[in-house]
Amino acid sequence: MNLRKNKFRDEQQEVDTGPLNDILFILLMFFLMISTLANPNVIRMSVPKAKSDTRQKQSVVVSVDKNKRIFVGSKQIHPDSLESALRKYIHEGDSLKPAVVINADSVAQWGEIVRVMKAARRLGANTSATVSGTE
Repeated sequence: MNLRKNKFRDEQQEVDTGPLNDILFILLMFFLMISTLANPNVIRMSVPKAKSDTRQKQSVVVSVDKNKRIFVGSKQIHPDSLESALRKYIHEGDSLKPAVVINADSVAQWGEIVRVMKAARRLGANTSATVSGTE
């Protein structure tokens, strides 16, 4: 028979977390300061240099409207001088194949669009056509 009362058994036991919050705050501040001081460009790499001039593939925009008018860029040209106007933009000896983008009105005649495509292909360019306009 145990007549003595255990005083720890009746009291609620708690863990004091006040100092734990202080330690976590100090660690957080330490890691934030160290991460801003770290230089991500520590590894030095030698990047290869190109021996020749690198150029992007050029593209020429040709527009055809419903009145058979042809525009190279924003300049209107005569249909007979189409190939000479495209030759200014397309150089036959280039290693890069330029692209000719044809914007045509929805009611434009297909014969004019095909004429532009044939002239561009004779000069060695790739062609793509888009039809736009209201019906």
